[in-house]
Amino acid sequence: MNRIGDYALIGDCHSAALVGRDGSVDWACFPRFDSPAVFCKALDEARGGSFEVSPQDVRASRRQYVEGTNVLETTFDCSAGVLELTDCMPIAEPHRVPARMRAHGAILRRLRCLEGTVDVRISVSPRFEYGRFVPLFRLTSEETAEAVGGGDALHITATRHIDESDERITASWRLRAGEVEWIEAGWGPSHRLRRAGEVPTRAEFEHRLAGTIAFFTDWSSRCRLVVADPDAVLRSALTLKALTYAPTGAILAAPTTSLPEEIGGERNWDYRYTWIRDGTLSLISLFSLGVREEAEAFKFWMERTSAGRCEDLQIMYGIGGERSLPEFVLDHLAGHRGSAPVRIGNGAAKQLQLDAYGQLIEAVYLFAKPGGGRITPDNWSFVSGLADVVAETWRNPDQGMWEIRDEPRHFVHSKLNCWVALSRAVQLASSRHLPSSAQRWVVERDAIRAYLMQDAEERGWFSQAVGTDAPDASALLVPATGFLPTAHPLVQRTLDVVRSELGEGALLRRYRTSDGLEGGEGAFLLCSYWLLDCLIFGGRIDEAEAVLDQLHGYANDVGLWAEEVDPATGEALGNFPQAFTHMAHIRSCLHLEAARRGKIDHERAYDYDEDAVDRLIAGRRVASAGEGRGS
Repeated sequence: MNRIGDYALIGDCHSAALVGRDGSVDWACFPRFDSPAVFCKALDEARGGSFEVSPQDVRASRRQYVEGTNVLETTFDCSAGVLELTDCMPIAEPHRVPARMRAHGAILRRLRCLEGTVDVRISVSPRFEYGRFVPLFRLTSEETAEAVGGGDALHITATRHIDESDERITASWRLRAGEVEWIEAGWGPSHRLRRAGEVPTRAEFEHRLAGTIAFFTDWSSRCRLVVADPDAVLRSALTLKALTYAPTGAILAAPTTSLPEEIGGERNWDYRYTWIRDGTLSLISLFSLGVREEAEAFKFWMERTSAGRCEDLQIMYGIGGERSLPEFVLDHLAGHRGSAPVRIGNGAAKQLQLDAYGQLIEAVYLFAKPGGGRITPDNWSFVSGLADVVAETWRNPDQGMWEIRDEPRHFVHSKLNCWVALSRAVQLASSRHLPSSAQRWVVERDAIRAYLMQDAEERGWFSQAVGTDAPDASALLVPATGFLPTAHPLVQRTLDVVRSELGEGALLRRYRTSDGLEGGEGAFLLCSYWLLDCLIFGGRIDEAEAVLDQLHGYANDVGLWAEEVDPATGEALGNFPQAFTHMAHIRSCLHLEAARRGKIDHERAYDYDEDAVDRLIAGRRVASAGEGRGS
């Protein structure tokens, strides 16, 4: 069975699929990322279903993406020949592709024999609704078939003879040097029959593949890659692009559910949704690469999705903006390598996580800053309302960014982001002369600072939660928010404690305290990038470069990272690939390049001058205590 790190990602900006080193598609959901899986062998080898292309007598294999794309090429060296397998999910562009040629939710596979002779076995065994049942299979010609059940249908089209046997579509082909064959599995609703004129031809397959390559290479050409390792950064950018849901602009945390954080453990979650906190890093990463269109789309998604009463803000939403994400267990699935339960939905959507307010206001602040993006009256009314909510609620305990399923605590990261919310709201009001409750925000902002500083000064470093002595990697974000410069003794001591207590080389665990769940987890790769940023902004460039080299070693052979890593084995853990890891990778590489060019002031915080803002407020009298919302 393929392990998590054995997979490569293909996608069409509506959904995605995971392709194993062995040529097996073990995960795919149609027509959306969060739709019930059609192939989910990754979660149950026996009943999950897969789309396998299996060359016989393989001696070695290697793979790579077509340069600048999310199109995968796997080369199999076999006993009597060499096979190249090219995989993609065709991009359907209405202005370029005739209606009859569009494949909405399809996996297209090209088999090309490069040398000698290769025997290939093919098996297409969809199991709709997360493997709950076996569909009806029917051959519709010598080269076409369909699988139908429930609301789903999968149409299989090949350029050679295929059969139906043993509840799957199969084929056995012998390819000789120079021969090229194709097979496609395309999703559709079960109530709609495929007409004869809609069956794609060999020429149409070629057009779809070429169009998909052209789409991604055009997108890649617009990325600004002024970094030492542009290929690695571009791969992260392309991964984010693949995890973007084109109809709304939402960016998923990951395209999978329930890939375990510990093999055999229960920490298995559905990440096919969009977290507000991810928005901040998404905007930073995309803006930094000059990719403004996706950033604009994501901003619009956030505006529409989070609209309503400020106190009703959620930490995450569905990719279409859905608020209800009920969590339940698929107890008919064994889980990845026996790691049960398999969950869909995410109950954390209804948790109180105060950092979400700061992350959302930070996203607005960042959007407004680089190119002077416009803040509409409605935008500002909502942002100022969020700031008022923070001023009222920051003293409450919450579940924190790690979404503990235990009693709420006064997490330092949550309080820190409440400070961010009020700080950025004050900055926006000041710089744009917007009506606000700025004087009240300043009072509460300073109260949060005093609260956190007193707690940190008592022990000499920032802990996981106020009043505790437990370290947490999220405390490394203190300088990233502008709260204190990296060189500050409290930050340096926090860095030392976190590395000592949670570190294993370049890897960091999130924390070691009780969180209401059994078992453990791996090292969290996002935390390693926080460490990397602290080293960069602390002027420890040689050490930062060494850490980055180690982190690159934890990517798989095609440059993808999971959420976590087993420090003992280097094995990838958690949902895959993880957007947060790739976004952080982009940002840290840009920071490192800036440091190499001498563009970082190591004596200041990342990007904040609190005294200057206070001077603006005092000089301009932006607001009185009775002005604006929430007064």
